[in-house]
Amino acid sequence: MASVTLRGFILVPDEDMQSVRRELPVHVELTRAEPGCLVFDVTPNENDPNHFDVCEEFDSRAAFEAHQARVESSRWGQVSARVERHYEILE
Repeated sequence: MASVTLRGFILVPDEDMQSVRRELPVHVELTRAEPGCLVFDVTPNENDPNHFDVCEEFDSRAAFEAHQARVESSRWGQVSARVERHYEILE
């Protein structure tokens, strides 16, 4: 089975920054505990406070899709709904 890697960044609107920063540690913790999660890092960019670099790796397409489904119905999904996502997905 091939792993799935997602790399890129998110841009958080100013009006959502407080709730995103508050919920991000919970989102990271829950994701890292998911079956099949190999890497999950969301790192603030030192040059732009609204820019966060994202790196994810899951051991299979099924694990990646399960993560996406969980996120969609999670608190993180709600607070990050207006976040701009710029990702590249590699299999």
